[in-house]
Amino acid sequence: MSVDFNGIGPGQVNTQRTTADKSTGSQNTQPAPSDPAKAQAQGARGDNVSLSSQAKDLKQLEQKLGDYPEMDDDRIAEIRSALENGTYKIDAEKLAQKMLEMDESIFG
Repeated sequence: MSVDFNGIGPGQVNTQRTTADKSTGSQNTQPAPSDPAKAQAQGARGDNVSLSSQAKDLKQLEQKLGDYPEMDDDRIAEIRSALENGTYKIDAEKLAQKMLEMDESIFG
């Protein structure tokens, strides 16, 4: 099976005649291949995919990230406990710096 990333697959080709075709009286709705090599080339499409080295690297990174949990349960429990005890301290300068960095990364 081949996939056409341009959005048109083999079953999506419009074979209906246009108004110009109807006015000429043409009865052939699907053009016959003029060259046997073209017909063979269309039938010879395989399931070949080649990935760039960057795509391969991203795939490996994605697999490595899949090994890590989405949340650090120990860290969450530690913060929750500190909030309940009233011992959680917020470093305002560090928080402000992180906010500025995030703003910079989003808006440039």
